[in-house]
Amino acid sequence: MKQAIRFASTPGGRVAYSVAGSGPPVVYLLGWVSHLGLAWEVPSHRRFVEALAREHTVIRYDKLGCGLSDRPRQTFTLESELETLEALIGHLGLKRYTLFGSCEGGQVAAAHAARHPDAVASLLVYGSCARGDDLAPDPVKRSVLSLIEAHWGMGSRVLADIWLPGAEAEVAGMFARIQRAAATGETAAALLEMFYRIEVGDLLPEIRVPTLVLHRRDSRAVRFELGRELASLIPDAQFVALEGRMQPIYSEGEDVAAATILSFLRERVSGRRHAVADGPLTERQLQVVGLIAEGLTNAEIAQILGVSVRTVDAHVEHVRHKLGVRSRAQMAVWASRQRVGGFRADAPLPVPNAPTPR
Repeated sequence: MKQAIRFASTPGGRVAYSVAGSGPPVVYLLGWVSHLGLAWEVPSHRRFVEALAREHTVIRYDKLGCGLSDRPRQTFTLESELETLEALIGHLGLKRYTLFGSCEGGQVAAAHAARHPDAVASLLVYGSCARGDDLAPDPVKRSVLSLIEAHWGMGSRVLADIWLPGAEAEVAGMFARIQRAAATGETAAALLEMFYRIEVGDLLPEIRVPTLVLHRRDSRAVRFELGRELASLIPDAQFVALEGRMQPIYSEGEDVAAATILSFLRERVSGRRHAVADGPLTERQLQVVGLIAEGLTNAEIAQILGVSVRTVDAHVEHVRHKLGVRSRAQMAVWASRQRVGGFRADAPLPVPNAPTPR
């Protein structure tokens, strides 16, 4: 899949944006610093975007001062970020769209959704928080900002270690190089300091659009409890914990993350939700439960649904948590009581290892 990079005029300058895929639009607000051209060369990032783009038109953009957008930049505020986002949406002529924000992009997306409930179809927030001031103690924040400004090479490597703990040296090195190419040390420090200053806690209860909040369980960059708090402040938001330590959503388990997002968005389109004790099962999760009740293994379910075994494993864990059960047998009992069918309620179950009729 190829990305098309174009430019849009905003009050602060020209913004570079990319378009991939087709279908309902998803505007993806990338976190901190970004570079559309270099990020596309990172296999895991590209696979993640391509997975979403199979069902949606995915629109990403570099902030002003970053990547392929105009540099330098003078203003670093939530309002300036909202102004840029709204100018891009106007340039694209979008009337109804999903917003997907990562890190401080999640804060910007949430603020926009609170202001424009009739235009935002769904809100996706990953790895963010209600108050940037909660990210770290003040002395730590000052030290990180000073290091970035004084020695961007060393600062980029320190941040790579925070964002990608335990990553192989080659992966961490590539991440650091992309950071340095994406922005100057001065701009990178100003954007991080902006993240520290942004507060959207008062806006979150005003959000009235379907919302999914995802957060990495062991993230060092944005602690898990901050993501959980953000989700609790948004009325009826769904919260999903992703396993792992690396902050970028595409850095590990990108197929599970993409599958979770797509299931949520499909549910919004179909309008079908099934109430359970600890939240709704998505349409895909209901299919998985129905096939478990038929006695199929995760590998057999993966073949039938046309997804990876790891994706099915993730669905099973989410179902286990939502239903409050421990075993597949308990899932099967629940499916029987709720009269949940398998792959399709109106058709015979496909035979494992046999080609599915087209």
